[in-house]
Amino acid sequence: MKSIAVFCGSSQGNDSKIVNEAYQLGKTFANQNITLVYGAAKIGIMGTVAKGVIEGNGTVVGVIPVFLKTKEIVNTQLTELIITDNMHDRKVIMYEKSDGFIIIPGGFGTMDEFFEITTWGQLGLHTKPIGILNTNGYYDALIAQCKMMVARGFLKQENLDAVVVDASIEGLLVQMNNYKPLPAPQWLNKEGL
Repeated sequence: MKSIAVFCGSSQGNDSKIVNEAYQLGKTFANQNITLVYGAAKIGIMGTVAKGVIEGNGTVVGVIPVFLKTKEIVNTQLTELIITDNMHDRKVIMYEKSDGFIIIPGGFGTMDEFFEITTWGQLGLHTKPIGILNTNGYYDALIAQCKMMVARGFLKQENLDAVVVDASIEGLLVQMNNYKPLPAPQWLNKEGL
């Protein structure tokens, strides 16, 4: 993968292990020549990942809607900054510019991005790998909820299995590089793409 979109919090949170792992993810991207595509902020976990890439002399593409430009404090050290009209356009551009997606700790915005990109995959709108970096068990409850969805018949096991999960950066990247996409859903009308 040449570029990966990272979905994560604009807050720093209160777990130093998560902060350190976010920085290490950025350093790993720089070391492996993976372009970071992210939400363009210099604050929070978002800023921490970008800092790791920048300090490793890597490439960083930031995408931010105009109304968040001041609120999220745009990182001025980016390789490329793209300003969108709204949140939806931000996600579309992040999708278009990346070969895969990694979800690290965040709040409602991160969950929105995760569920939208996984839904697009479930619908056959993309075949890019989606990974959860489950640092310090942060996503244990989310994973358990997804398993409950399967158990109760609201989610197919193969769609859950399409999301790769690992507690280590290296393990997650290996799984993502070895990812085999699901076949397109039979019911999907090609004109819908």
